[in-house]
Amino acid sequence: MTISCLIIDDEPLSQDVLKDYVKASPELQLVNVCNNALEAGNIIKDTTIDLLFLDINMPKLSGIGFIKSLDKPPLFVLITAYPEYAIEGFEVDAVDYLLKPVSFERFRKAINRVVGRMADSKHSFPDGANFIMVKANKKNYRVDFNELLFLEAMGDYVRFITVENSLMVHGKLKEFYSLMPLHQFIQVHKSYIINVNKITYIEGNQVKLAGRKIPVSLTYRDALFKVLGKNIH
Repeated sequence: MTISCLIIDDEPLSQDVLKDYVKASPELQLVNVCNNALEAGNIIKDTTIDLLFLDINMPKLSGIGFIKSLDKPPLFVLITAYPEYAIEGFEVDAVDYLLKPVSFERFRKAINRVVGRMADSKHSFPDGANFIMVKANKKNYRVDFNELLFLEAMGDYVRFITVENSLMVHGKLKEFYSLMPLHQFIQVHKSYIINVNKITYIEGNQVKLAGRKIPVSLTYRDALFKVLGKNIH
């Protein structure tokens, strides 16, 4: 798989770091580097771009403003020095959100998520759809995201718990996570991904949703509270 990408950042140092990271990633093909969103808009009109590395804070038009201005934006990874913009990044369905200075390890994690979004999969996820198709018990099930409570990793299977059903689907948790809308689902434990819209309350190291208690590990706790717009004391 070759992923054509565009770097949009007004800081030369950040541009250089991203260019080095893209060069070191065999699946990525850099099309151009832009200093602002308006310049990038002209390129996107004439060139097929699969992925944007997009700085949020830029003159004239912010990265998020730029995404909102596009009818059919490519996949994009937001990059900024300001963590307070994370929630807004989830709201516009960014594949990932990188905080400057970006390490290569964190960059590669974002690329793996991009690949997961783009890869052909036996689990159907049509563009713009609010559901996913999964196979369980030799049947294909439609699972609406708004009805999905949480996912639980169980060896080589993932258990989909919905409002009315429980489905055992062959696959890995990270594979399904790459197909989930980021503004709605978040990983809270190595074995659990939850629908943040279904949370009833959080107490200690557990989150309750629809009468079920799900463990929250320290590794994922901060990210959960950022999505919920709360402070941890």
